[in-house]
Amino acid sequence: MALWLVAGSIGLAACAGNPNTGSIQSTVPTPAKTQEEPMKAELTWQEAKTQAQAMEVKLAALIPKDAVISIDQKKKGMLLSCNKTQHKWKGSTTITVAAGTNIEPVVKDIEAQYQSGLFGVRNRLDIRGSYEVQMIALSGSGENHIVAEGLAPNQIDIDSGSPCFTLPEGIYPGGDF
Repeated sequence: MALWLVAGSIGLAACAGNPNTGSIQSTVPTPAKTQEEPMKAELTWQEAKTQAQAMEVKLAALIPKDAVISIDQKKKGMLLSCNKTQHKWKGSTTITVAAGTNIEPVVKDIEAQYQSGLFGVRNRLDIRGSYEVQMIALSGSGENHIVAEGLAPNQIDIDSGSPCFTLPEGIYPGGDF
């Protein structure tokens, strides 16, 4: 009986709506109310990959040109689960820098570029004591990027994760993408 009363109360509260609007007025924001563009239809895995790789290139471009020896963007990545129904494409780019380049200030400069905007930024020292920065999309899309000193000397690694997306039925998320 008590469970029925609680469920009934919740149902009535849900129907009550916003007391500051008329009963026929929607409380759901529309593009006109939020001054934003309507959301794009969900990404395909290919679009998500392209978006993540484009961000890797954008981040690599922030490294001083005179320090860069080479840029190696991996052509393939993998899919990781966001939740029970969605995945994200994960990939990486490795930048080899000139011997003697102090990598921590380079990573901190990249961090400074993203202190305000579309990403939340946090930093930490990894298990080796190297400085790394992570940028997480404020949109809640699941997109994230990590910039850190690489495992090999004179390298900076950029790891990327695309926004989350739903794979079409019949596509197995294992293997390279």
